[in-house]
Formats: sequence, structure tokens, C-alpha cells
Amino acid sequence: MEAAEALTLLMSPQGRVDPYPTYERLRSHGPVVEALPGLYVVTGYPEADELLRDPRLGVLDDALRDQVWPNWRQSPAMKSIARSMLRTNPPDHSRMRRLAAGAFSPRRIAGMRDVVRAQAEELLDAMIERAEDGRPVDVLADFAYPLPVGVICALLGVPAQDRPLFRRWAGDLTGVLEPEITTAELAVADAGAAELRDYFVELIVARRREPADDLTTALVQVHDADGERLTGDELLANLVVLLVAGFETTTNLLGNGLVVLLRHPEAADALRADPGLVPAYVEELLRYDSPVQLTTRTSTASVRCGGLDLPAGSTALLLLGAANRDPRRFTDPERFDPTRAQTHPLSFGAGPHYCLGAGLARLEAQLAFPLLLRRLPELALAAPPRHRTRLTLRGYESLLVTLGTPAAADRGTPAGSHPGTP
Repeated sequence: MEAAEALTLLMSPQGRVDPYPTYERLRSHGPVVEALPGLYVVTGYPEADELLRDPRLGVLDDALRDQVWPNWRQSPAMKSIARSMLRTNPPDHSRMRRLAAGAFSPRRIAGMRDVVRAQAEELLDAMIERAEDGRPVDVLADFAYPLPVGVICALLGVPAQDRPLFRRWAGDLTGVLEPEITTAELAVADAGAAELRDYFVELIVARRREPADDLTTALVQVHDADGERLTGDELLANLVVLLVAGFETTTNLLGNGLVVLLRHPEAADALRADPGLVPAYVEELLRYDSPVQLTTRTSTASVRCGGLDLPAGSTALLLLGAANRDPRRFTDPERFDPTRAQTHPLSFGAGPHYCLGAGLARLEAQLAFPLLLRRLPELALAAPPRHRTRLTLRGYESLLVTLGTPAAADRGTPAGSHPGTP
């Protein structure tokens, strides 16, 4: 199969649901291949890692965005993403990232352990109560979504009663992160972005009137003190992106990872017996079925990578999910193996755009998986899981499970309370 044909397949609904066979078709052309004029597809781990760190490559800037989408400024979704740290280059990216980084420092995240654990146990108790008659429950709706959304909303200062609003809005908005988007899909993304922006406009007003100890207040005060450090558009865009990125990828990590564990019962039993194994499990789950499958970069100068010259102005489509299964890096990469040494997946990226919330996502996963397996020894899939037709953010629409007979809660031995976990 020619590289261009494989790329077309990857972007199709079928290819998006299960991209891994298509990744191998693309890999057969080499770790870097020019699939279309000026578009280079990267499947190799060292090549993707190198390009993510190379300062000659960056995200799409306004000038190039004008060429690709001339009317992007009229799109609430595109404007929200473009004005955030997610889609800006240094020095603007560095300036904005520094303003939010304190909320995600290792020390701050370590201090959240007990709060995250308590939220996870509360959600699990409620899910067990809903399943008392043996009926299936949706572990995404009842656990994998509300846990990370509760954590990020607490950081941002979003009232608890408003949290159920965000799943649909964020799900709609993230369509704009796909490598291809139709006019109809963009309209849906714009509606989600508009709802989110309207919500945060009201929250900003509320925080000006009544400051609180949260990230929203901190960013509002930075903007009000010096609009050059953080403009109004940047304030809104970063609040939207911090919320969406703060739970969307972690929800997918929890859902994708749980399916993998349920399909590998011996590995699940080993983790159930020894929660201290969980850091390695989470890294292997991130590698095996990454919640973020791709990102893009544009070169500002000629770059040689993977034996090819990428001219200035080239676009690199970095397939993180493929890089995480590069056989040059990982022995038997199609096999889930939590005993693997030195995994270091690229699921959170690398370089200046390395995921700001990676430590928080790891903490939530390292607490959630042992808790679910210990409290629910008979946990099982109730129906075949159905993937969303998304490629960039890979996850399930719903995940129906049966809980069986739960084990008694043991608050004295909290899940994930062991050496090696942040």
C-alpha cells in the first residue's frame, strides 16, 4: 500500500477506530515518509522524539494558519486553541506556560494525593451502589470522567455543581484537534467552544468580584495587573484548554487502560496482588494504547530526520501511537508487557510542549487502577467497548461493565499507597 493510500485509510472512520494496522503499513515505508507533497508522516520513536525537541519545528503559527484556514478567526473553536499555550510557539508559549506551571508542580501534585484518592473512593462507592441489582454500569460516565474532571475543576475553582456540563462541551470542542475536520464537525466544535468560553467569561467576572485560592483567580489577577503578560483572549483560551486537557486525556487513559487490563486477566491479577507495580503498569498502558495518538509540527528551516530532508515549511505528522510501538525501541511492541524496562512512552509528547498535566494524569491513574481492581475482583466487560471515531484523542464512547461482588472497602490500606508512586 502506498503511503498516501495508507494515510487516507488512517483518516477514515475505520482507520480511526483501529489505527494500529495502518501504522504498520506506514512504517513499512520507513520511520519518516513523505506521504503527500510537503507532508511527512513519522512512525519512528527516535525520529518523533527528535522532532518534538527540535527548536526548528513548532506548532502552526498565525501566518500559516491564515493560509490553511483563512477564516479561522471567526471560529470559536480554532481561536480558543490558537490563542492557548497548546498552539503557540516561544516566546509566547513559554510566557503562558510559566503562569500556569505552579499549579502542576511535582510538590503540588504530591500534595493532592489524599484528595484524589478520596474522590476516587467516593465515586467507586456510588458506582457500586448503582449496580446493586447486578445491572451493568458505564465506568466512563460513573468513574473515568468524573474523577479527572473533579480534580481539574478543583484546581480551576469550578463549582462542583457545574462539572456535569463539561463532558459534552469538551467532547465537541476537541473535534478541532483532529488532523481533518469537516464543515459540519467544525460547527459542532464551535458550539462547544462558545459554551465553554461563555462559562469562563462568567467565572472570570465572579473571581474578580470574589477571589479564591484557585488557578482561575491567579490567571485573572495576572491579566488584570499586566495585560501584556496575559491578554484577554489568552486568558480565556488557556482556561478552556486547561479544563479540556485536564480531563479529556485522563478519562481516555483510564478507559483505555481498564479495557487492556480486563483483556489481560493475569496482568490484572498481578497488579491486584501487588499495587506497588502500578507505576510500571501505567507507563505500559500509556505506551500500548495512548490516549493521545498524534500531534503536528511545522518546520521553520530545513531539517534532516530519518534519512530524509524536510524543507522549511514542511508539516510533520507525528504518530505518537505508532512511535510507541516502534520495534526498534520496544521488543515485541504489540504485546502488553508491564514488566518492560525503561518504557518512556511519547504519549505526553516531548520538548517544550510536553504535557503540563502529565504528573497529575499519572497520579490519577496510579490511584485509580489498583483501587478498581482491589475493590472489584469480579469486574468484567458487559458488552464490546465501542471506540469514538477520533484519532488524535483515542477513547471510548461508553464502557459498560458488570461489577460482580465487591470486596469490602479498606480505608486503612489506600489504593496506590506504596513506594514509587508520586
